[in-house]
Amino acid sequence: MAASASFLERAVSNSQVQLAATAIASGAVVAGLILGSQRLQREERLHRLKDSIPSLLDESDEALRRLSSFDASASAAAEADREDARNELLARRARAGDYDEELILEQLARNRVFLTPAGLDRLRAAFVVVVGCGGVGSHCAAALARSGVSRLRLVDFDQVSLSSLNRHAVATLADVGTPKVRCLERRLAAVAPWVRFDLRQEKFWDEAAGQLLAPWEGEQRPPDFVVDAIDNIDTKVALLKYCHDHHLPVISSMGAGCKSDPTRIIVGDIGTSTDDGLSRSTRRRLKLLGITKGIPTVYSTEKTGEGKAELLPLPEDEFQKGQVGDLGVLPDFRVRILPVLGTMPAVFGYTAANHIILSITGYPHDYVPAKGREKMYEGLLAAVQGSEERLVRHATGGDPAVTLGLKIPLTAADTAFLVEEVFKGRSAVTALPTRLTLLRWRRPASSILVRVGEGAHEQKSTSLRLADLVCLTKEEAVRHDQEVLRGDKTPEDLYDEATVKKVEALLRDSARYEKYR
Repeated sequence: MAASASFLERAVSNSQVQLAATAIASGAVVAGLILGSQRLQREERLHRLKDSIPSLLDESDEALRRLSSFDASASAAAEADREDARNELLARRARAGDYDEELILEQLARNRVFLTPAGLDRLRAAFVVVVGCGGVGSHCAAALARSGVSRLRLVDFDQVSLSSLNRHAVATLADVGTPKVRCLERRLAAVAPWVRFDLRQEKFWDEAAGQLLAPWEGEQRPPDFVVDAIDNIDTKVALLKYCHDHHLPVISSMGAGCKSDPTRIIVGDIGTSTDDGLSRSTRRRLKLLGITKGIPTVYSTEKTGEGKAELLPLPEDEFQKGQVGDLGVLPDFRVRILPVLGTMPAVFGYTAANHIILSITGYPHDYVPAKGREKMYEGLLAAVQGSEERLVRHATGGDPAVTLGLKIPLTAADTAFLVEEVFKGRSAVTALPTRLTLLRWRRPASSILVRVGEGAHEQKSTSLRLADLVCLTKEEAVRHDQEVLRGDKTPEDLYDEATVKKVEALLRDSARYEKYR
């Protein structure tokens, strides 16, 4: 103890130790002053940002009551909801320009750092149309609004239902029965009040496409992007066809129903999407319309398996709920029966929004390339043309003049559909995937030559249909042509029963799509 006391006395009397202690104390005081100053500056800046939000105190209670309700059936609840009223007033002012720019940049600060100021400026100037505002579309629209897109056109005919709440991005129990487009505007106004919305509560259809996908009112620039979040085949195909023909950037979401593995969701070209029911039907219909690539899609590579949810067969209790037209807002829109894990539409929607954000801002991104088999399709078309000419000459005694100018009612898109979608890129007989060609399955029972007009104005073609053609290797086709088409055998003579049944089933599949050509 005595030794310790002696040491402390010497240390206190040492001038160097005294100077060091003074320096440490001074440093602590300075550091405290700096940190305190920084904290005050942060608090002052935060208060300044908050104060920049337009005050609502000058709005009387009567003005709040005059705000339109979000749905006539819930007008009383809407009038009583002062939070919604406040959000609506703030959104009106923000859209009119009465909103501090610094506050917006603070809210979008992380996007701004990631995308660069120039990239964020492009995103904020963008105009995006979201067609379909259910599980996928609502999450996509919400992500776009939160990320900075300032003009959103929302297209959907439907209303929020109780079963919507397992997957909708913003809907609550209070929104049940209200239009989905109004629900999105109402909730997103509380997040990004400066976003302007154009609400179209109607079903997308081909004759209204020009209006629904028109430029923003008062502007000439078309949409920077269109989101296809439709789950009906006819309207989905109509939307994608219009965007393709009018060169509108579009991204299409395929089926989230029965999917459970988020690690298998990717962005790829329409030509590479896999076989969930929605993507298969959409891809087939588009190929028959001549669209084989060029549309980015969000789809899942997940395969069905034992114990996993399936679309068919439907449980008996679902059939008891009524006919298709009895269950939806519009005819042919069946609801309530699709098995959907609530998390999966969100992943699809955010994936689509992510692709749009990267595309608009110019941020580097890639997706799976298309198959690039256009030359093969054209070669298949030429092979069918040659096969038809041989059949006509064979039936007419070998006169080459009869096939002069002969046309076939087939396009390269048709051959793409048959080979890729019906026959899965393989021979129908041996399943070989190489050196493929198309030719008739059965010998025609009557003349296939179709003549229209006379003399110099005569048009010659054949009566070929999609359901007449089978996919074989070139070696198999030579034998089939000699022994069946220009010989006296039938497919039953040449192939086993299982092969004939399989091919006939595939041809019936082709026939079902004939009306969509």
